[in-house]
Amino acid sequence: MLSISEFSEMCHLPPQTLRYYHSEGLLVPAHVDEQTGYRSYLLEQAEQAMLVTVLRGTGMSVKLVRRALDEPDTAPALLQEHSAEVERLRQAQDEAIRDARRFFASWPEVRRCHTPGTTVVSKLVPGTSVVCDQRAWDEVDAAIAATAREVVRAVESCGVVVPGPPWYTLANETPEQRRRTLAGEEESWLVKIPVTADEGTLAALPGDLEVQTFEARDELSIFIPGRSSIAKYCTALSRLTPYPLDAAYVDITRLRHVLHDDGIETAAAIRALDEGMGTGVPGRGAAARSVRRGGAARSGQRPDSGDLTRQAGREGATARPFPADVAGQ
Repeated sequence: MLSISEFSEMCHLPPQTLRYYHSEGLLVPAHVDEQTGYRSYLLEQAEQAMLVTVLRGTGMSVKLVRRALDEPDTAPALLQEHSAEVERLRQAQDEAIRDARRFFASWPEVRRCHTPGTTVVSKLVPGTSVVCDQRAWDEVDAAIAATAREVVRAVESCGVVVPGPPWYTLANETPEQRRRTLAGEEESWLVKIPVTADEGTLAALPGDLEVQTFEARDELSIFIPGRSSIAKYCTALSRLTPYPLDAAYVDITRLRHVLHDDGIETAAAIRALDEGMGTGVPGRGAAARSVRRGGAARSGQRPDSGDLTRQAGREGATARPFPADVAGQ
Protein backbone atom coordinates (compact mmCIF):
# COMPACT_ATOMS: atom_id res chain seq x y z
CA MET A 1 0.00 0.00 0.00
CA LEU A 2 1.15 3.52 -0.77
CA SER A 3 0.48 6.55 1.36
CA ILE A 4 -1.13 9.57 -0.27
CA SER A 5 2.21 11.40 -0.33
CA GLU A 6 3.97 8.44 -1.99
CA PHE A 7 1.17 8.01 -4.53
CA SER A 8 1.20 11.77 -5.12
CA GLU A 9 4.91 11.76 -5.99
CA MET A 10 4.58 8.70 -8.20
CA CYS A 11 1.65 10.09 -10.22
CA HIS A 12 2.65 13.77 -10.14
CA LEU A 13 -0.70 14.69 -8.61
CA PRO A 14 -0.80 17.01 -5.55
CA PRO A 15 -2.39 15.47 -2.43
CA GLN A 16 -5.21 18.05 -2.57
CA THR A 17 -5.99 16.94 -6.14
CA LEU A 18 -6.10 13.30 -5.02
CA ARG A 19 -8.50 14.25 -2.23
CA TYR A 20 -10.66 16.12 -4.74
CA TYR A 21 -10.69 13.16 -7.15
CA HIS A 22 -11.68 10.93 -4.22
CA SER A 23 -14.62 13.20 -3.34
CA GLU A 24 -15.74 13.23 -7.01
CA GLY A 25 -15.42 9.45 -7.39
CA LEU A 26 -12.71 9.61 -10.05
CA LEU A 27 -9.94 7.95 -8.06
CA VAL A 28 -11.07 6.26 -4.85
CA PRO A 29 -8.29 5.12 -2.45
CA ALA A 30 -7.93 1.42 -1.87
CA HIS A 31 -8.21 2.04 1.86
CA VAL A 32 -9.20 4.91 4.18
CA ASP A 33 -8.31 4.58 7.84
CA GLU A 34 -11.50 5.03 9.85
CA GLN A 35 -9.73 6.64 12.79
CA THR A 36 -7.20 8.92 11.07
CA GLY A 37 -8.83 9.37 7.66
CA TYR A 38 -5.49 8.61 5.99
CA ARG A 39 -5.80 7.41 2.41
CA SER A 40 -3.80 4.52 0.97
CA TYR A 41 -3.45 3.45 -2.67
CA LEU A 42 -2.43 0.34 -4.58
CA LEU A 43 0.27 0.38 -7.25
CA GLU A 44 -2.30 -0.78 -9.83
CA GLN A 45 -4.23 2.46 -9.29
CA ALA A 46 -1.47 4.38 -11.05
CA GLU A 47 -3.11 3.36 -14.34
CA GLN A 48 -6.43 4.93 -13.27
CA ALA A 49 -4.57 8.04 -12.12
CA MET A 50 -2.79 8.24 -15.48
CA LEU A 51 -6.09 7.98 -17.40
CA VAL A 52 -7.77 10.63 -15.25
CA THR A 53 -4.76 12.92 -15.74
CA VAL A 54 -4.83 12.47 -19.52
CA LEU A 55 -8.56 13.17 -19.77
CA ARG A 56 -8.42 16.14 -17.42
CA GLY A 57 -5.46 17.43 -19.42
CA THR A 58 -7.73 17.76 -22.45
CA GLY A 59 -9.86 20.17 -20.46
CA MET A 60 -12.72 17.73 -20.00
CA SER A 61 -14.92 18.42 -17.01
CA VAL A 62 -14.96 16.11 -14.01
CA LYS A 63 -18.49 15.09 -15.01
CA LEU A 64 -17.37 13.99 -18.50
CA VAL A 65 -14.27 12.23 -17.15
CA ARG A 66 -16.41 10.29 -14.67
CA ARG A 67 -18.78 9.28 -17.47
CA ALA A 68 -15.87 8.17 -19.69
CA LEU A 69 -14.50 6.04 -16.83
CA ASP A 70 -17.88 4.55 -15.94
CA GLU A 71 -18.85 3.90 -19.59
CA PRO A 72 -15.60 3.19 -21.50
CA ASP A 73 -17.51 2.49 -24.74
CA THR A 74 -18.70 6.10 -24.82
CA ALA A 75 -15.23 7.59 -24.25
CA PRO A 76 -14.31 8.08 -27.97
CA ALA A 77 -17.59 9.89 -28.69
CA LEU A 78 -17.24 12.01 -25.56
CA LEU A 79 -13.70 12.93 -26.54
CA GLN A 80 -14.85 13.89 -30.05
CA GLU A 81 -17.64 16.04 -28.63
CA HIS A 82 -15.22 17.72 -26.26
CA SER A 83 -12.72 18.28 -29.06
CA ALA A 84 -15.36 20.11 -31.13
CA GLU A 85 -16.20 22.32 -28.13
CA VAL A 86 -12.50 23.10 -27.56
CA GLU A 87 -12.18 24.10 -31.23
CA ARG A 88 -15.23 26.36 -30.94
CA LEU A 89 -13.79 28.04 -27.85
CA ARG A 90 -10.40 28.39 -29.52
CA GLN A 91 -12.00 30.12 -32.51
CA ALA A 92 -13.92 32.42 -30.17
CA GLN A 93 -10.71 33.30 -28.34
CA ASP A 94 -8.88 33.95 -31.62
CA GLU A 95 -11.74 36.23 -32.69
CA ALA A 96 -11.63 38.07 -29.36
CA ILE A 97 -7.86 38.56 -29.70
CA ARG A 98 -8.32 40.00 -33.21
CA ASP A 99 -11.03 42.35 -31.91
CA ALA A 100 -8.84 43.49 -29.02
CA ARG A 101 -5.98 44.25 -31.41
CA ARG A 102 -8.32 46.29 -33.63
CA PHE A 103 -9.63 48.22 -30.63
CA PHE A 104 -6.19 49.21 -29.39
CA ALA A 105 -4.81 49.88 -32.88
CA SER A 106 -7.66 52.27 -33.71
CA TRP A 107 -10.22 53.04 -31.01
CA PRO A 108 -13.78 53.41 -32.43
CA GLU A 109 -14.63 57.05 -33.10
CA VAL A 110 -17.83 58.76 -34.17
CA ARG A 111 -17.70 60.30 -37.61
CA ARG A 112 -20.13 62.57 -39.45
CA CYS A 113 -20.90 61.74 -43.07
CA HIS A 114 -23.40 62.25 -45.85
CA THR A 115 -25.04 59.02 -46.98
CA PRO A 116 -26.26 59.22 -50.58
CA GLY A 117 -29.69 58.01 -51.61
CA THR A 118 -30.08 54.61 -53.20
CA THR A 119 -32.58 51.91 -54.10
CA VAL A 120 -32.90 49.13 -51.52
CA VAL A 121 -34.65 45.79 -51.33
CA SER A 122 -36.28 45.17 -47.95
CA LYS A 123 -37.42 41.95 -46.28
CA LEU A 124 -38.75 41.08 -42.83
CA VAL A 125 -36.51 38.74 -40.85
CA PRO A 126 -38.65 35.77 -39.79
CA GLY A 127 -38.69 34.45 -36.25
CA THR A 128 -37.10 37.47 -34.58
CA SER A 129 -38.24 39.91 -31.91
CA VAL A 130 -36.74 42.58 -29.68
CA VAL A 131 -34.46 40.99 -27.09
CA CYS A 132 -32.55 41.87 -23.93
CA ASP A 133 -30.33 38.85 -23.21
CA GLN A 134 -27.17 37.83 -25.02
CA ARG A 135 -28.27 34.33 -26.06
CA ALA A 136 -31.42 35.62 -27.77
CA TRP A 137 -29.35 38.48 -29.19
CA ASP A 138 -26.98 35.99 -30.84
CA GLU A 139 -29.94 34.06 -32.27
CA VAL A 140 -31.39 37.25 -33.76
CA ASP A 141 -27.95 38.12 -35.20
CA ALA A 142 -27.79 34.71 -36.89
CA ALA A 143 -31.30 35.12 -38.33
CA ILE A 144 -30.49 38.61 -39.64
CA ALA A 145 -27.27 37.42 -41.29
CA ALA A 146 -29.05 34.42 -42.85
CA THR A 147 -31.83 36.63 -44.23
CA ALA A 148 -29.30 39.09 -45.65
CA ARG A 149 -27.46 36.28 -47.46
CA GLU A 150 -30.74 34.89 -48.74
CA VAL A 151 -31.88 38.25 -50.14
CA VAL A 152 -28.49 38.92 -51.74
CA ARG A 153 -28.61 35.52 -53.49
CA ALA A 154 -32.20 36.14 -54.62
CA VAL A 155 -31.56 39.57 -56.15
CA GLU A 156 -28.25 38.59 -57.74
CA SER A 157 -29.93 35.58 -59.36
CA CYS A 158 -32.27 38.07 -61.06
CA GLY A 159 -29.37 40.09 -62.45
CA VAL A 160 -29.44 42.81 -59.78
CA VAL A 161 -26.12 44.32 -58.65
CA VAL A 162 -25.49 44.73 -54.91
CA PRO A 163 -23.07 47.69 -54.67
CA GLY A 164 -22.62 47.84 -50.90
CA PRO A 165 -23.07 46.06 -47.58
CA PRO A 166 -26.57 45.29 -46.24
CA TRP A 167 -28.00 46.76 -43.06
CA TYR A 168 -30.87 46.07 -40.69
CA THR A 169 -33.37 48.23 -38.82
CA LEU A 170 -36.28 47.73 -36.48
CA ALA A 171 -39.50 46.88 -38.32
CA ASN A 172 -41.62 49.96 -37.63
CA GLU A 173 -42.24 51.33 -41.11
CA THR A 174 -45.98 50.64 -41.03
CA PRO A 175 -48.60 50.81 -38.26
CA GLU A 176 -48.90 47.01 -38.30
CA GLN A 177 -45.14 46.55 -37.98
CA ARG A 178 -45.04 49.01 -35.07
CA ARG A 179 -47.93 47.20 -33.38
CA ARG A 180 -46.20 43.82 -33.71
CA THR A 181 -42.89 45.21 -32.48
CA LEU A 182 -44.44 46.87 -29.42
CA ALA A 183 -46.31 43.63 -28.70
CA GLY A 184 -43.05 41.65 -28.83
CA GLU A 185 -44.28 39.51 -31.71
CA GLU A 186 -42.01 37.92 -34.28
CA GLU A 187 -40.65 39.59 -37.41
CA SER A 188 -39.46 42.72 -35.61
CA TRP A 189 -36.46 43.32 -37.90
CA LEU A 190 -35.98 44.39 -41.51
CA VAL A 191 -32.97 43.65 -43.69
CA LYS A 192 -32.10 46.24 -46.35
CA ILE A 193 -29.95 45.44 -49.38
CA PRO A 194 -28.71 48.32 -51.59
CA VAL A 195 -29.27 47.45 -55.24
CA THR A 196 -28.63 48.75 -58.75
CA ALA A 197 -30.92 47.62 -61.59
CA ASP A 198 -33.38 48.88 -64.18
CA GLU A 199 -37.11 49.03 -63.49
CA GLY A 200 -37.87 45.87 -65.44
CA THR A 201 -35.37 43.82 -63.44
CA LEU A 202 -36.69 45.18 -60.15
CA ALA A 203 -40.25 44.35 -61.22
CA ALA A 204 -39.23 40.69 -61.67
CA LEU A 205 -38.00 40.22 -58.10
CA PRO A 206 -39.77 37.66 -55.85
CA GLY A 207 -43.00 38.84 -54.27
CA ASP A 208 -41.73 38.75 -50.68
CA LEU A 209 -39.14 41.45 -51.44
CA GLU A 210 -40.12 45.11 -51.29
CA VAL A 211 -38.27 47.68 -53.37
CA GLN A 212 -37.81 51.03 -51.62
CA THR A 213 -36.02 54.32 -52.10
CA PHE A 214 -33.58 55.22 -49.35
CA GLU A 215 -33.27 59.00 -49.41
CA ALA A 216 -29.97 60.76 -48.85
CA ARG A 217 -29.28 62.04 -45.35
CA ASP A 218 -26.55 63.20 -43.00
CA GLU A 219 -25.58 60.66 -40.38
CA LEU A 220 -23.33 60.03 -37.43
CA SER A 221 -21.78 56.58 -37.43
CA ILE A 222 -19.42 54.48 -35.39
CA PHE A 223 -17.80 51.18 -36.39
CA ILE A 224 -17.17 48.60 -33.68
CA PRO A 225 -15.19 45.51 -34.72
CA GLY A 226 -16.23 41.94 -34.06
CA ARG A 227 -19.56 40.28 -33.43
CA SER A 228 -22.51 42.30 -32.23
CA SER A 229 -23.38 42.25 -28.52
CA ILE A 230 -25.55 44.11 -26.05
CA ALA A 231 -22.47 45.87 -24.63
CA LYS A 232 -21.35 47.00 -28.09
CA TYR A 233 -24.85 48.23 -28.90
CA CYS A 234 -24.92 50.27 -25.68
CA THR A 235 -21.42 51.57 -26.41
CA ALA A 236 -22.52 52.78 -29.85
CA LEU A 237 -25.54 54.57 -28.38
CA SER A 238 -23.49 56.15 -25.59
CA ARG A 239 -21.02 57.52 -28.14
CA LEU A 240 -23.59 58.73 -30.71
CA THR A 241 -26.18 60.45 -28.53
CA PRO A 242 -23.98 63.11 -26.84
CA TYR A 243 -22.23 64.14 -30.07
CA PRO A 244 -22.39 67.98 -30.31
CA LEU A 245 -24.49 69.26 -33.22
CA ASP A 246 -25.54 72.76 -34.29
CA ALA A 247 -29.33 73.25 -34.33
CA ALA A 248 -29.76 69.49 -34.84
CA TYR A 249 -29.98 66.26 -32.89
CA VAL A 250 -29.20 62.57 -33.28
CA ASP A 251 -32.36 60.67 -34.16
CA ILE A 252 -31.90 57.22 -32.60
CA THR A 253 -35.30 56.18 -33.96
CA ARG A 254 -33.64 56.08 -37.38
CA LEU A 255 -30.66 53.86 -36.69
CA ARG A 256 -29.13 51.63 -39.32
CA HIS A 257 -26.81 48.72 -38.50
CA VAL A 258 -24.49 48.08 -41.42
CA LEU A 259 -23.17 44.52 -41.66
CA HIS A 260 -19.45 44.54 -42.47
CA ASP A 261 -17.32 41.42 -42.63
CA ASP A 262 -15.30 42.47 -39.59
CA GLY A 263 -17.86 44.31 -37.47
CA ILE A 264 -21.00 46.42 -37.20
CA GLU A 265 -21.33 50.08 -38.17
CA THR A 266 -24.15 51.85 -36.34
CA ALA A 267 -25.41 54.96 -38.13
CA ALA A 268 -27.96 57.48 -36.81
CA ALA A 269 -29.73 60.15 -38.83
CA ILE A 270 -29.08 63.81 -38.05
CA ARG A 271 -32.25 65.89 -37.91
CA ALA A 272 -32.81 69.61 -37.61
CA LEU A 273 -34.35 70.65 -34.30
CA ASP A 274 -37.54 71.82 -36.02
CA GLU A 275 -37.87 68.71 -38.24
CA GLY A 276 -40.75 66.50 -37.21
CA MET A 277 -40.88 67.87 -33.67
CA GLY A 278 -43.99 67.05 -31.71
CA THR A 279 -45.12 64.17 -33.93
CA GLY A 280 -44.77 61.65 -31.13
CA VAL A 281 -44.05 58.98 -33.73
CA PRO A 282 -40.48 57.72 -34.11
CA GLY A 283 -39.02 58.39 -37.52
CA ARG A 284 -41.97 60.44 -38.82
CA GLY A 285 -40.86 61.89 -42.13
CA ALA A 286 -37.99 59.40 -42.36
CA ALA A 287 -36.04 58.77 -45.49
CA ALA A 288 -37.37 55.68 -47.22
CA ARG A 289 -40.20 55.33 -49.64
CA SER A 290 -41.87 52.08 -50.63
CA VAL A 291 -41.93 51.51 -54.35
CA ARG A 292 -45.20 49.98 -55.54
CA ARG A 293 -45.54 48.53 -58.98
CA GLY A 294 -48.44 49.55 -61.20
CA GLY A 295 -50.12 51.13 -58.16
CA ALA A 296 -50.52 47.70 -56.54
CA ALA A 297 -49.02 46.59 -53.25
CA ARG A 298 -46.73 43.73 -54.31
CA SER A 299 -49.56 41.28 -54.85
CA GLY A 300 -47.51 39.33 -57.34
CA GLN A 301 -49.19 41.00 -60.32
CA ARG A 302 -47.05 42.41 -63.07
CA PRO A 303 -47.27 46.20 -63.47
CA ASP A 304 -49.51 47.58 -66.16
CA SER A 305 -46.75 49.91 -67.25
CA GLY A 306 -43.15 50.80 -66.47
CA ASP A 307 -44.23 53.62 -64.19
CA LEU A 308 -43.08 53.33 -60.61
CA THR A 309 -45.29 55.04 -58.06
CA ARG A 310 -44.05 55.83 -54.60
CA GLN A 311 -45.84 55.72 -51.32
CA ALA A 312 -44.27 57.52 -48.38
CA GLY A 313 -42.70 55.05 -46.00
CA ARG A 314 -40.12 54.96 -43.28
CA GLU A 315 -36.48 53.98 -43.00
CA GLY A 316 -34.41 53.17 -39.96
CA ALA A 317 -35.37 52.43 -36.39
CA THR A 318 -33.96 51.83 -32.99
CA ALA A 319 -31.24 49.23 -32.94
CA ARG A 320 -32.07 46.11 -30.99
CA PRO A 321 -33.87 48.09 -28.24
CA PHE A 322 -34.81 46.71 -24.89
CA PRO A 323 -38.58 46.36 -24.49
CA ALA A 324 -38.82 49.48 -22.32
CA ASP A 325 -37.05 51.48 -25.03
CA VAL A 326 -39.55 50.37 -27.62
CA ALA A 327 -42.51 51.14 -25.42
CA GLY A 328 -41.08 54.56 -24.71
CA GLN A 329 -41.09 55.44 -28.35
